[in-house]
Amino acid sequence: MLLFNPISTSFTLKPTAHHHNHHRNLTVFSQIQPIPIPITTTNLSISDESLRSKGFNLHRTITDLNLDHLNSVFVAVGFPRRDTEKIQIALENTDSLLWIEYEKTKRPVAFARATGDGVFNAIIWDVVVDPNFQGIGLGKAVMERLVTELLRKGITNIALYSEPRVLGFYRPLGFIADPDGIRGMVYSRRKNKK
Repeated sequence: MLLFNPISTSFTLKPTAHHHNHHRNLTVFSQIQPIPIPITTTNLSISDESLRSKGFNLHRTITDLNLDHLNSVFVAVGFPRRDTEKIQIALENTDSLLWIEYEKTKRPVAFARATGDGVFNAIIWDVVVDPNFQGIGLGKAVMERLVTELLRKGITNIALYSEPRVLGFYRPLGFIADPDGIRGMVYSRRKNKK
């Protein structure tokens, strides 16, 4: 379980939290109270200008996003291949999303999205970076911007699912284990064996 921790991140926030843990996936609930200091782009680890200078374009809509190429990134990081028509529907029902395109290939190389009620709660999904572009800060760039956007909307509960092997990625972004040990549950279609 992870909790948003302003000490280890560049965001200026006042946290309280509830988190949920689930067998192989980790649910991270972070209740965040914005304080009057505005969140600015100077808090980002890499600026939009720096991204552009390195050949990357940042997008906040699905316009120009090739879903087959996005699906290839999902598969490259170990997600199952998805039906692109269903991806389209999921993205149309997404409240906030960010993706980074590599200028030379016009392909997405980093992506994250959030769904929620638009007021109190959001869940971050599908945080991926093409393996050929990992380790250069693109995942962090997408996450920082997505969390900032959610906070600007006044959303105070931010959750995400993560496999244990990548928890180390989220900790420097300000997420820490839930000190209360609250556990989440996920509906399973499998019948319980007695």
